[in-house]
Amino acid sequence: MSNKTLYERLGGYDAISAVVDNLLPRLQSDDLLARFWQNRGEDGIAREKQLLIDYLANSAGGPLYYTGRDMVLTHKGMGITEADWEAFLGHLKATLESFSLPEAEFNDTVGFVSSLKEEILV
Repeated sequence: MSNKTLYERLGGYDAISAVVDNLLPRLQSDDLLARFWQNRGEDGIAREKQLLIDYLANSAGGPLYYTGRDMVLTHKGMGITEADWEAFLGHLKATLESFSLPEAEFNDTVGFVSSLKEEILV
């Protein structure tokens, strides 16, 4: 078993940023999920993207400090459904597969994100 953090095993900040760069366009172009980015300014979307990178890097054991809100407050009132969640997970898995992550890192990343489900579907 490696003593490295998930952040290190994923490749650090640049790798997490690349995953987010790949994932967000998939989510934004999905017919079901696109509504979450409608009527949003470019600056707001860019800020949200950076917060996502910071959150993931921090949660994976990296040195970044996350200054955003917790997951419950962030997602409360968005009306995220089980179908939305499943669509999101499908895109996340496709993104991770496109980077050919080793099985352990793939499973650890999907497992971590899946652990947030109850905080996001509020």
